[in-house]
Amino acid sequence: MASELRPTRGRPSKIDLLPDSVRDTLHQMLREKRHTQEEIREAINELIDSHDLPEGMKLSRTGLNRYASRMEEFGAKIRASREMAEIWAAKLGSAPTSDVGKLLLEFVKTLAFETSMSMAESEQTVEPKALGQLALVAQRLEAAAMASHKREKEIRQAFAEEAAAQAEKITKQAGLSAETAADIKRQILGIA
Repeated sequence: MASELRPTRGRPSKIDLLPDSVRDTLHQMLREKRHTQEEIREAINELIDSHDLPEGMKLSRTGLNRYASRMEEFGAKIRASREMAEIWAAKLGSAPTSDVGKLLLEFVKTLAFETSMSMAESEQTVEPKALGQLALVAQRLEAAAMASHKREKEIRQAFAEEAAAQAEKITKQAGLSAETAADIKRQILGIA
């Protein structure tokens, strides 16, 4: 009885047992969406025949449909998360080094907020352990945000120093006075 309640990995499906080349072809055909499932099933079953696999390895309509549905659901989640990441990254700033970090911080903050709101709205008492975990999440989020901000600042400063050094070199080569070169350098470093 206890073993029935535990989730198990289960046995591998026919598709899991296919050779990599056949499975890759299946995935490619499913992604392209140029073929019907029946055309895909026929093509994959022909590949199975050409690889001299047992007759029992051939795909059934329901098995392929079930697999295609799972793959599409998974693909839809990936596409949605990529679109969301692009939208949030654009909204949170254009620094490419920190887009993903900012997005993840905002995502976890939102999850923590929604979790705390649902805990507050429920009529059950909130476990002290859950409150402690939420407090720990908040603390870690703030520390991560501070570290990210510090790192961005260091990157900007390093870039400004490189740009200032290059500008100073170019102005001296162009025959400008040392005072003018130093002034340009100070202005560039003032930006960082």
